[in-house]
Amino acid sequence: MDFNFKSRGCSNCYFCRMNDFIPHFSELDAKDELAHFQQRFCIPQVQGQDESNQKILYYCGNSLGLQPKETRNYVEQELVDWANLGVEGHLQALRPWVKYHEFLTEDMASIVGAKPEEVVVMNTLSVNLHLMMVSFYRPTPSRRKILIEYSAFPSDRYAVESQIRFHGYDPESDLIILQPENEDEYVNPAYIQQVIEQHGESIALVLIGSVNYYTGQAYPIQKITEWGHAHGCVVGFDLAHGAGNLMLNLHEDGPDFAVWCSYKYLNSGPGSLAGCFVHERHAKAYDLPRFAGWWGHNKERRFKMEAKLDLLPGAEGWQLSNPPILPMACIRASLDLFKEAGMPALRSKSLKLHKYLRDLMNSLDHSDIRLLTPESEEEHGCQVSIQIKNANKEIYHQLSAMHIVADWREPDVIRVAPVPLYNSFEDVHQLYSAFKKVLKIQ
Repeated sequence: MDFNFKSRGCSNCYFCRMNDFIPHFSELDAKDELAHFQQRFCIPQVQGQDESNQKILYYCGNSLGLQPKETRNYVEQELVDWANLGVEGHLQALRPWVKYHEFLTEDMASIVGAKPEEVVVMNTLSVNLHLMMVSFYRPTPSRRKILIEYSAFPSDRYAVESQIRFHGYDPESDLIILQPENEDEYVNPAYIQQVIEQHGESIALVLIGSVNYYTGQAYPIQKITEWGHAHGCVVGFDLAHGAGNLMLNLHEDGPDFAVWCSYKYLNSGPGSLAGCFVHERHAKAYDLPRFAGWWGHNKERRFKMEAKLDLLPGAEGWQLSNPPILPMACIRASLDLFKEAGMPALRSKSLKLHKYLRDLMNSLDHSDIRLLTPESEEEHGCQVSIQIKNANKEIYHQLSAMHIVADWREPDVIRVAPVPLYNSFEDVHQLYSAFKKVLKIQ
């Protein structure tokens, strides 16, 4: 496309023409079949000068999702059962605690495109990542490297480096990082394939985030899995920014494992529990090395306190401890909303919100603004990463003063994520209007 840059205000330039084609937010919101879900979330408020409450504009679901209003009722039910039943709640609660994680499995599996036996909710993301690497990172002198993405979330990098050292190797030589080939920080899938083909025989584990936390680029899970497996590599994914955001199909795509948190797009509360996927081909691989705990033992005999471990098949066999019920109640409240809305409808709205924000931001035509997130629908989720020239954080501070909740990621990016469950097209337009005001654009 020829953008035909001309001075702002020219009736024939690309940006003026594009504004003529951008629908009004009221038109888009009127057609939004998911609009009513916004009323089912707790939207933070700020008290105005006239002592009235003003809704905060929240675009930070990629960091911490908002609380569903029903969460309080779900948690209070467990508090009531604890108060009234004590220890008997394990078997006699409205939803018996001893199998509470099973109430989450089917809906969580649906969100990531897996079979129920391939998924379990347990622990936190970094803990699950370590547990998976105990089983699936089995380095040898000739095949010991780990391939990770450029700008991986720091906890992932710390985890893989510590695992490399634990096995007696050196991250300086045994950690391969996918670096972008140019200044736009985009990692071309063809380059990923090239790196795997070049180093495949020495790579023990390919570990990629499904969506890069910094740029918002979504990576092709199926293709990376195929490329890695073709060279004998184990392949795993961190879905922290993918679960509840992208249309995932883990079972068919075939990675060996995946892990994700539930407090971002899955709205389960700060620091809440995480999910874990182990492909069914490993369901009965009882000889895989693993760290074990009693909740991974045969559930029919768990309370017989046997000395010999009888591992459960599937992802449940990686469990360690009995689960914390209150965080699981929070997850269940959110999963019920996802089930009601449906991932296909959520993804469809997400793409429309993303495009609407992208079109509006592009219409600003400002030299200090660049969108890092790829435009292709296959390569992004909700998030739009807005790069600020010269790393000027003042723009972010001014937006924050206008009660806009986004986040800043060093060195120069404002991340915003219009979430289809609780953001509207009007919200997106208000964000655009705030940028116009801060940038002093008429």
